Amino acid sequence: MTARKKKTSDANLRKAVLAAALPHAVFDGFTDKLLAAAAKETGVDKATMARLFPDGPISLVEAFSQSADADMEKAIAALDLKNMKVRERIAAAVKARIAALRPHKEAARRAVAFLSLPPHAAVGAKLVYRTVDAMWRAIGDTSTDFNFYTKRGILAAVYSSTLLRWFSDTSADESATQQFLADRIENVMQFEKIKAKAKEAFDQLPPLSEIIGAFNVRRG
Repeated sequence: MTARKKKTSDANLRKAVLAAALPHAVFDGFTDKLLAAAAKETGVDKATMARLFPDGPISLVEAFSQSADADMEKAIAALDLKNMKVRERIAAAVKARIAALRPHKEAARRAVAFLSLPPHAAVGAKLVYRTVDAMWRAIGDTSTDFNFYTKRGILAAVYSSTLLRWFSDTSADESATQQFLADRIENVMQFEKIKAKAKEAFDQLPPLSEIIGAFNVRRG
């Protein structure tokens, strides 16, 4: 088997194991027991499972996140982004990520609980970063300066808080989640307006050398 075929085969096996595991994750959580059950159901031997999920349940959660990211990117690619404002693109990206998780909402809840444990916090942060980075890239962000990091930090907060609100939203139309997301984005936009005004006011100030010079003259 060539390296490319092996990679494709492993990807397909990983998807099969994930598909088998998610329904059981609702009850069992992300554990070694869950992996063993999914392996048995899909007929994958222990050696192959060790290769596919080298870190055990954490690798399974990571595969779940990557799968949701891929589905999200496909959904965003189908949107007419050129006719959408930035805030609309951000909202669409967050909604697309949640839509990718919707078929396995309870499993997603268990995954977030798993990642909230101290030993898994670093992996959780890494996965959130990957998700928001994929969001920004999918909606057309090309920034490479300091804004690259601030945008991802802000979106991480918006997405994470909205995801938690979604977990507790039992309404049929998820209207509470939609409103929560809209409010968070509005908060960000207001902050950006204030920041822009502050920068404009700062740019109108005289150079620091002039301020210091005038201060020294008054002292003299």
